[in-house]
Amino acid sequence: MTTPKSLPEFQQIFPNEDTCSDYLYSARFPDSFLCPYCGWTGEAFRFEGRPDMLRCRSCRRDTRLTAGTIMQNSKVSLCTWFWGAFLVTSLTPGMSALQFQKMLGIKRYETAFSMLHKLRAAMVRPGRDSIGGEWPVEVDETFVGGATQGEGRGRHHKTLVAGIVEIRPRKKAPGPDPNLPSGQRPQHRGGHGRNVIAGRLRLHIIPNRTQEVMESFVLENIQPGTEVRTDGWTGYENLEKLGYKHKPVAVQGDHAKMDQHLPMIHIVFGNLDAWLLGTHHGVSHKHLQGYLNEFVFRFNRRFWPLVAFDSVLKIAARVDSPTYTYAELYKGAWKHSGDRRS
Repeated sequence: MTTPKSLPEFQQIFPNEDTCSDYLYSARFPDSFLCPYCGWTGEAFRFEGRPDMLRCRSCRRDTRLTAGTIMQNSKVSLCTWFWGAFLVTSLTPGMSALQFQKMLGIKRYETAFSMLHKLRAAMVRPGRDSIGGEWPVEVDETFVGGATQGEGRGRHHKTLVAGIVEIRPRKKAPGPDPNLPSGQRPQHRGGHGRNVIAGRLRLHIIPNRTQEVMESFVLENIQPGTEVRTDGWTGYENLEKLGYKHKPVAVQGDHAKMDQHLPMIHIVFGNLDAWLLGTHHGVSHKHLQGYLNEFVFRFNRRFWPLVAFDSVLKIAARVDSPTYTYAELYKGAWKHSGDRRS
């Protein structure tokens, strides 16, 4: 199926529940329907006027099309889910829950809030690849959110976030410049005047900066043998023994050294802060990992922004998100993928 490139195209491709159901069916069962009860495979029987119901031709038992997806038990129509996925993935700054509610005509804010978090669950591909390998990576940590006033020196409510970003030569950009409609490459250099660009990104909440935590974060996300650039923090001192080409520099607060050795990860951190404040006006630490996952999803697909819609729906068809109530979700019962605090 053709990926929609504009709102009019989206309306033509997905005009009703039937077309949305057909797309979801092909995304869930790219080869053939698999009955969850008897294991039969083949083409399920489908009912006219009930596109969300699938009947096994062997055991005759019915299965909901949305069962086992982020849309399971949702009272919101598939069309609304598809509109939401298209808007969230195609708009560069994303959307707040209030904007999402208004744009889709959703009656309750709680419904919009829950839908957005479920879509964020579909922004982390299960079993995604490690990064690095051919390209060097920068690794660092930053504190996010939690403005504190009048509590004394060293007291804050910020959340510690670790980041990894690939460094690629400008000429090795994985796709055309997403800011130019025709796709032509600009003449200026990328990376804030540098001849390099940022490649793939990973952002995880971490409980602390201990050696155990930092080594685990690196091992989970970076291919062995990769050149890893860090500051002089002791938590990274064993990376060479773990099979990486470790390039540490003791920056010690020197902004010139920082800008020379770890430029791209700090540009990423700056963009992250601007996005959280600009689009969402700050976020709770309970849900921060979900927002980090959205930022990474959007960042890693910035060269192919229209492919993001197709990606999120195909992941959504295979990811079973927790069925928490709004109250449980709001209190932070849902642990987002990548949150390493526990």
